[in-house]
Amino acid sequence: MHPNPAFRWPDVAAMRAFVRDATFGSLFVQTPAGPRAVHAPAVVLDADALGLHFSRSNAASHPGLAGQTALFVVQGPHAYVSPDWYGLGPDEVPTWNYLAVEVEGTLEPMTRDDLIAQLDQLGHEQEARLAPKTEWTRDKADPARIDAMLNAIQGWRLNVTEWRGSRKIGQNKPAAARRVAAQALAALGQDGIARAMRDGL
Repeated sequence: MHPNPAFRWPDVAAMRAFVRDATFGSLFVQTPAGPRAVHAPAVVLDADALGLHFSRSNAASHPGLAGQTALFVVQGPHAYVSPDWYGLGPDEVPTWNYLAVEVEGTLEPMTRDDLIAQLDQLGHEQEARLAPKTEWTRDKADPARIDAMLNAIQGWRLNVTEWRGSRKIGQNKPAAARRVAAQALAALGQDGIARAMRDGL
């Protein structure tokens, strides 16, 4: 995370909501073959745990994964910021604004029933975003197909020990300069980071 305290994100509830909304991130683990990253969806199971799943044939899947400390990283909107936009003079330099959260914890394998519950939760949360479309549920598929898919994946509970976040949205710049930079980014279609910069004013 960014070392400047101005960019530190201390609100754990907000970080948890950020991960819930983003849903997708990268899990970094150590394997016998070296470090690996797994790109996977995640659900917030409770205040202290995330639920993940990935293929049993993934390079990260190995017996030593259970109990290992891992890092799940979720990146939000981000964008290059031109120093010209701030209008603060020739000594400004380019930068990159972004939102990101790191979730550190220990991995615990899920039971099959817990995996099913995690997948149902993930499907329900994502299908709700597609309303008014009728929600897809597991019972619409052939049970044999579902069973085969369940056999091919492993569910994991990441028992969270620490939340770390950065909201680098120009807090070290005057409000007026940030507002102008946010307008420039919005004009380029970078609405997510522009909104974060405006909301942080």
